[in-house]
Amino acid sequence: MCTGLRFSDSEGHMYFGRNLDWIEDYGEGVVITPRGASVPAPFLGTIKPKYACIGMAIVVEGAPCYFDLANEAGLGVAGLNFPGYAQFAPAPVEGTVNVAAYEFPLYLAANFATVAEVREALKTITIVAKAPGNYPVSQLHWLVGDAKESIVIECQADGMHVYDDDLDVLTNQPPFPWHHENMRNYMGLDPDFPAPVTWTRDTLKPFSSAAGMVGFPGAYDPVSRFVRVAFLNAHHPAETGEAANVARLFRTLGGAFQTKGGGKQEGGQYEYTIYTGGYSAATQTYYYSTYEDPAYRSASLKDYNLDSTELICVK
Repeated sequence: MCTGLRFSDSEGHMYFGRNLDWIEDYGEGVVITPRGASVPAPFLGTIKPKYACIGMAIVVEGAPCYFDLANEAGLGVAGLNFPGYAQFAPAPVEGTVNVAAYEFPLYLAANFATVAEVREALKTITIVAKAPGNYPVSQLHWLVGDAKESIVIECQADGMHVYDDDLDVLTNQPPFPWHHENMRNYMGLDPDFPAPVTWTRDTLKPFSSAAGMVGFPGAYDPVSRFVRVAFLNAHHPAETGEAANVARLFRTLGGAFQTKGGGKQEGGQYEYTIYTGGYSAATQTYYYSTYEDPAYRSASLKDYNLDSTELICVK
């Protein structure tokens, strides 16, 4: 399972990150897709980036399959597990822009600078159930964010749904509207909180912080993680400077960090947070840490030739 979030610092720069939780890694590493690259795409022929991108990925048959990434313009995209709900088009749909599920994050980050642009483009996009190489089609939904806002994209049996995410948080199943409505169960912890509630990004304080997180769920399931990280993200004070905001990103995601021993899959393997990764639009830097090594490592777009024609594998 996974947890993702977005926030902006006191100067309006986006920070965007996620935990990747699973039973084993995929051999992933930090990959930069420069503007000069031509990435093979099954339905589009190639993806030729307008914007250079950086994030965590595996490369399959010349295509970077990103778990999460962000571009030089400050748009971030993360794919999170959505089992039992995700359903993509079984075949390309004529008259639309057909994008394979595995290349969808790259397609968005390579072509668009803002959430508003993505929202408009989604009106003509079909996400097709096409997997890279010998891998299966991953059942995902996506968090997309910029300096001002974020959205959630979910494809189900009845089509594509795009939700404004005023909480700037995403975990896994059930669908996002359920999580959003579930937050009302925790507003009651504040006896002075008015109801009914209209949430906006400017006034979002969905639960009382006076008593901290007393009474909040502490399990590793998606619903519990969503509540905890939404609380932490909403109440963390705005910070100034790169170091303070990177710390905020990792510490907030730490509220959903999964330790081995907390839960087993059916095969007896432990699910755990394989890595935490995040992007600072302020410095165009991708930061990451792993379960075995919690120290931050980083790679900045500014240190590489973004007009290169080849993928840049940092790891």
